[in-house]
Amino acid sequence: MQETVSLSQWRERRTIDSVFSDEVAPSNPVSWPRRKFARTAQNSGCWAFGRSRHELKSIASTRSWHSTVPRNQTCTHSGIECVSSSRPRLLVSGDSDEAASQFCRIMGDGVELIPPGDPGAEADGVLFAGEFAKRTQDLQLCAHGFLDSVPDALVLVDAENKVVWHNQMLQDMAGSDSSLIGLSFWEALGSPEVISPTVLPTALPTALPTNMDPGPDKILKVILKTAEREFLAVRASRSPLPLKNGQTLPFTTIAVRDVSEEILENQKREALYRAGIELGDLSPEEVTEMSPEDRSELLKDKILEYSQDILGFETIEIRVLNPDSGELLPLLQVGMRSEAATRQLYAKAEGNGVTGYVAATGRSHLCEDTQSDPLYLSGAIDARSSLTVPLIMHDEVLGTFNVESPGAQGFDQKDLEFLEVFGCVVAMAVNQLQLLVAEKVTTATESSARLRREIALPTDDILSSATAILEKYIGHDPDVCEKLQSILDNTRTIRGQIERVSEEADSGDVAFAGASSRQRVERPALKGKRILVVDSDETVLKSAHDLLDQHNCTVEAVRSGKEACQMARTHHYDVVLTDIRLPDMNGYECFCEVQEIDNRLPVILMTGFGYDAGHSIVKSRQRGLKSVLYKPFRREQLLTELEKAVTPPPPHE
Repeated sequence: MQETVSLSQWRERRTIDSVFSDEVAPSNPVSWPRRKFARTAQNSGCWAFGRSRHELKSIASTRSWHSTVPRNQTCTHSGIECVSSSRPRLLVSGDSDEAASQFCRIMGDGVELIPPGDPGAEADGVLFAGEFAKRTQDLQLCAHGFLDSVPDALVLVDAENKVVWHNQMLQDMAGSDSSLIGLSFWEALGSPEVISPTVLPTALPTALPTNMDPGPDKILKVILKTAEREFLAVRASRSPLPLKNGQTLPFTTIAVRDVSEEILENQKREALYRAGIELGDLSPEEVTEMSPEDRSELLKDKILEYSQDILGFETIEIRVLNPDSGELLPLLQVGMRSEAATRQLYAKAEGNGVTGYVAATGRSHLCEDTQSDPLYLSGAIDARSSLTVPLIMHDEVLGTFNVESPGAQGFDQKDLEFLEVFGCVVAMAVNQLQLLVAEKVTTATESSARLRREIALPTDDILSSATAILEKYIGHDPDVCEKLQSILDNTRTIRGQIERVSEEADSGDVAFAGASSRQRVERPALKGKRILVVDSDETVLKSAHDLLDQHNCTVEAVRSGKEACQMARTHHYDVVLTDIRLPDMNGYECFCEVQEIDNRLPVILMTGFGYDAGHSIVKSRQRGLKSVLYKPFRREQLLTELEKAVTPPPPHE
């Protein structure tokens, strides 16, 4: 028994999954044999399917150009006349007129065929004829909405630049809820701005809004910028559509892709590249006239500006590694709590937060949630996520760059990559400033050291001579004594000022100084001690100044025992270092006289390995001498003996 359904029931029953089924396509309440319809389609080399008109429009327009034939009028397809009525209307798509004609002869007046032509006709179904009817997989994909699932906008425009078809993505890009068919391509996208045409016709970009035709065998490539600051990459090519009698209808196929993310990333990279040039571009005036502190402040201002303007980071902390101590010294901080900004951190993988871990390992760290990350130490007040990257130059960690956000998972891998790129830029700038500081420190230190060496012995002679004269005039001429004392005081002040300038040049900005050019080994016991050196050999006196000045000792040197005693009577010293062979007395005699002046003043005797005719060392030991240095001695020996001499013995229990 044959099944009879109405046209409305048939339309409601049809779904996208019924493509190529053998279901009857009835005309009004007239019944069609189900099998006959299927055999007719197969025998004629065609496939036909139908849906509701609303659902069918997009599929009908993707493969065909058709014309509207008003109902109750005659339609001719390949010599077959079909009278338009309320019969199901099939849109013909394919390349076989013979197959379509055969289908029409078999079905007779049961269907109405709509031939290819101008767009605008509505249809109840599509008839695929010829070879195209065999590509069932392609047809099924299109029927299932494949063209609307493509992430790019696909558009067809005619010779007048009017949109005749588009997929759903074009509406999404344009922010439109309705079809854009009939608008010019330019109007559909809101008249965007042309950024970078690659292959354009003559007289563009002026002609571009009204002509999307790239020309024969060419592909138009252009970047557009919309009013919403989105960037669209457009590729257009001409494709002629074959019609009857050897004629073609030209149209342009356009693919539009949203490349906003890529463009913005490229703009960021370009901005970071320019920032790198700016950070490292110091003029000769900035190098020669600015102090290290001023250059440091200039660098901080630029880093902060680029971090906020280019990368959008508001909470920032940069620390520079001191290679001697391993401490991470604060260089720049914005938005951090005061206790966090001044927190003492070291380049250690444990116990020093994310910053210490990154500096110790040289690996970046993305903290997605500060409340669950065991490495994180509290920084900004409301921080819930953070990024920390190492500042690396020549495979050496120079410091760390940390940013924080109030939202959990506020950063992603892309943010980390950009911060690493910017970290390389900052590392180069920091390294350049370190080199400039080191160069200035080295120059200043060498200059001050040379000055100290040049004035060391002359000032010693001034001190010794003024002291000898002062000793004669004490109790006789107060005015002379006052002037001599002023000479002594001013001489020591000059020497102290030179030493202070040298120390300031040596220290510089702690964030950029790095390893000290003087490479002092700290000996706290010797700092600030006054040492009297007695030797007739000028080379020994110069060497004593060079060595002991580096350890913040005050050295005064004389050439005879008599001068040593005069200095010891007039001034305070922490230790006396004397040779046993002096022009006017031996070591034992000098030791005894110094002990008579101050029996608590330590004395160290120096001697070569020659014969001690006066047995100065033996006699001095009998009188309480505790330390002897045998020439040539190592510097460490001298420093160690001096430390012992100036360090008071522990109290007796």
